[in-house]
Amino acid sequence: MDAPNPDVDLLEQALHAARALVLADLAAGDVARAEVVSLVEDSVSHRRWWVEQWPEGVAYVAGLVAQDVQDALLERYGRWPLCPVCAEAEPDGPHALEVEPELGPDPHWVCGKAGVVVAAVGSLGPGGVGTTS
Repeated sequence: MDAPNPDVDLLEQALHAARALVLADLAAGDVARAEVVSLVEDSVSHRRWWVEQWPEGVAYVAGLVAQDVQDALLERYGRWPLCPVCAEAEPDGPHALEVEPELGPDPHWVCGKAGVVVAAVGSLGPGGVGTTS
């Protein structure tokens, strides 16, 4: 019997955590429908391959999955998650939050216009407001 590979365990833990964080944000915004959850699964599959190619990137998976899902939603449904900071002040409607850092650990949803951190990825509350954990 082969010994377990700790790198594979770390990868799977990171992928499961990323999936859970993004699903929590989608659920908080009431957009976690089956077709949207499929977008998360597609991203997780893609990022599994990506981290297998670049194992040092495992700490970046949550932010990358969030960005992947955000991009896929924009193409199919519209902006997500909407910025709660600027929502009322925008004549063209609310803009989406951004994930920062773009490639780094500990990703957060940020209003790029106001320069305000709204919530950690996985901690959006109803209406995009950050929750405490």
